[in-house]
Amino acid sequence: METKNIMIVGVGGQGSLLASKLLGRLLVDEGYDVKVSEVHGMSQRGGSVVTYVRFGEKVYSPVIEDGEADFIVSFEKLEAARYVDKLRKGGTVVVNTQQIDPMPVIIGAAKYPEDIIAQMESKGVHVDSLDALKFANEAGSSKAVNIVLMGVLAKYFDIAYDKWIAAIEKCVKPQFIEINKKAFELGYNSLKG
Repeated sequence: METKNIMIVGVGGQGSLLASKLLGRLLVDEGYDVKVSEVHGMSQRGGSVVTYVRFGEKVYSPVIEDGEADFIVSFEKLEAARYVDKLRKGGTVVVNTQQIDPMPVIIGAAKYPEDIIAQMESKGVHVDSLDALKFANEAGSSKAVNIVLMGVLAKYFDIAYDKWIAAIEKCVKPQFIEINKKAFELGYNSLKG
């Protein structure tokens, strides 16, 4: 089996590490060799956080080079645009439409770019976008955006729904399992593309 590459990108505090842990657990349970690499920015101050998840029959390196990512899962629009060059031709960006202003925008030194999703699509990128924060709130916690996006990503994999749920049950603290299962379900059923 050819190695598959997934990048999880977001802003510190959005739960990208839990998402990568969940994905890693699921893929190991499916029998794949999995490598996960975390690349942190100023995560505690709202900086960019990137996690690489690579899986296949045998994976030798955790690093994803430009043009190699099969999927980019982005918790915020600008983060998706920042890493879109990592996407391979024919790859997919799964993106939360939420806008979180980076520090240069907050202090007035820069302007948040307009029409980010349309710009990516104009370059031929397949974008699966949704307001994941809305679904997370519906599930019971704004912190469940990460799991909503995992639900969207799951549609692109030939792995049974209940195996994703089992991975959630293994990775999430008991008191948050039901919220996260609901968040996953809402993401999974959100889009048909």
